[in-house]
Amino acid sequence: MTPFELLRSLAVVFHMSGLVVCLLGLHIARTHRWPGRLLAACGFIIAATPTLLQLLGIVEPVPVPAVLPEPHG
Repeated sequence: MTPFELLRSLAVVFHMSGLVVCLLGLHIARTHRWPGRLLAACGFIIAATPTLLQLLGIVEPVPVPAVLPEPHG
């Protein structure tokens, strides 16, 4: 399994756990301003990890060959 396939498999886990951490941080930020905001920012980073890894070039997508349409005739 390539790193890209592993990242695609774990993307849902990153997104859901980041969402939960972010929402928890926003809930805590209602009473404790800075710790809650910091936790919400960490949740956002967790949720954005698959995209950030691709944007920074740490995990490169697997090239897929182009499929040309067959001529009808």
